[in-house]
Amino acid sequence: MTELLTVGEPMGLFIAQENGALEDVEHYSSRIAGADLNVAIGVARFGHQVAFISQVGDDTFGRQIKRRLEQEKIDSQYLTVSKEWKTGFMLKGLAANGRPATDYYRKGSAAAHISLEKLDQVDFNGVKILHLGGILAGLSEAGYQATLHLIKLAREHQVQITFDPNLRPTIWESEELMIERTNEIAKLCDVVMPNIKEGGILTGEKDVQAMADFYLKQGVKQVIINMVENGSYSKRMDEQHQVHEERMPELKPDQIVDRVGAGDGFVAGVVSGKLESLNDLDCLRRGSAVGAIQMENLGDNEGLPTKAEVTNFLSSKGVI
Repeated sequence: MTELLTVGEPMGLFIAQENGALEDVEHYSSRIAGADLNVAIGVARFGHQVAFISQVGDDTFGRQIKRRLEQEKIDSQYLTVSKEWKTGFMLKGLAANGRPATDYYRKGSAAAHISLEKLDQVDFNGVKILHLGGILAGLSEAGYQATLHLIKLAREHQVQITFDPNLRPTIWESEELMIERTNEIAKLCDVVMPNIKEGGILTGEKDVQAMADFYLKQGVKQVIINMVENGSYSKRMDEQHQVHEERMPELKPDQIVDRVGAGDGFVAGVVSGKLESLNDLDCLRRGSAVGAIQMENLGDNEGLPTKAEVTNFLSSKGVI
């Protein structure tokens, strides 16, 4: 039975096999990417039952994505195939600092034309968490409406909703619209998880406590902020209106190969922890560990660890 539902835009991914500007690279390896897909893979590797909702094209990338979902034991029954629209893809370079250049080809992708009618076929029985990202809402009006519709369905089934804003300014018509719609979605969710930069953009605040209060005052139950090199932070209001705060120092990877996907790894760790009813600090600790381990690997999701690998990593850092 499905524990976690995720929705988003999966993409094909070409990773450079040599250094240099993307326009100079002659050889690429082929993989798959997508923020919410990364979260789905990360949570599935902890042994949870995950279903992924999206639309891909009837093309090579679409077939790669479906095959990968099956390999990761992720339910793909809600992954529809369009004969009209193509799957988006991206290019990613190599970088010594782990911050590679990227180039996206996703405008008008199959995921941007996701159907609301098909969302009504999603079975929420037994689902514990619906995880949303902000990218789908920014891709198109259909993606925005699909996000709101899934929130409505989750509320009807009393399913907890987690949300990662995943700001991508280039896919929005304007920064103003990005902030307005992202915050509109956020206030409808239970747990909001921006990184420190996104929190500043969305709330206009510089302090993590003020960022958290911005959303808690609007009815959000918990705000978790990935502060990257400064660790992570959680602020939650319980049913008795008592405030609970936790901070987790940064867990440094042994080496940094690729930072892309580390934020999604953090979210996957937190969400898997919530599925297992871990306390707030343990959720932050797991999220930090997953993000750090992912940075040690090339690709957006290949390094996402199992529970045993996270335990070994935390043990090596002396935190368990």
